[in-house]
Amino acid sequence: MSVRRSSVQQLLQSQELEREVVVKGWVRTRRGNKYVQFIALNDGSTIHNIQVVADAEKFPEESLKDVATGACLSVRGQLVASQGKGQAVEIQALEIEVLGTADPEEYPLQKKGHSLEFLREIAHLRPRTNTFGAVLRVRHALAFAVHQYFNDHGFYYVHTPVITGSDAEGAGQMFRVTTLPPSTRPHRRRLRGF
Repeated sequence: MSVRRSSVQQLLQSQELEREVVVKGWVRTRRGNKYVQFIALNDGSTIHNIQVVADAEKFPEESLKDVATGACLSVRGQLVASQGKGQAVEIQALEIEVLGTADPEEYPLQKKGHSLEFLREIAHLRPRTNTFGAVLRVRHALAFAVHQYFNDHGFYYVHTPVITGSDAEGAGQMFRVTTLPPSTRPHRRRLRGF
C-alpha cells in the first residue's frame, strides 16, 4: 500500500501521530552534526516549515551531500511529536530522495534577509520567501472574497478582450479604436518645447 502525499500544512495541523507520511518540498535550511541532521522543508502550503530529522546511522553524510538550501526533496518518514521547541510535530526520515539539486554557492535565497530590490531580480523564486508568501496569501484572500461576493449576488466573471494602446508584435495593425469617423484621419499637431 502506497502512502498518500501530504502537504506541510496538513502535517503541521495533524493530531494523528506515529504514522507514515510522504511530503515533498524544497529545503529552507539544513543544520546538524555527525549524529543527526535537521532539514527545514517547505512546500508553499504554509509559511511554516516542517522539520525532517535524519539519523546519521540511516543517512551518512555522503548520502545527504545534495541536500542543500533550495534542493527539492521527497521525504518518507514517521510523523512524531517533536522533541524540540518551535514545532509540535516533526518527521523522522526513513527515506530521502533528492528530486532536484541547488548549488549552495549560486542559489540566491539563503537564510539571511533579502531586499525587495534583490528579490525583483529573481521573480521565479519570490514566492518562496516569507514576505511574498504572506503578500500572495493576503492577495488570494481578497480576490477570493470579491469573487465570492459577486458570485453570491448573481454576477458572472467574464474574461473580456483586452484593448490596449501597446503595439506588441504588430497586433496594433488589426484594428483602430477611435471616436472619429472612419474616413477622418487624426490631425497631427506640432508641439513646441520650452
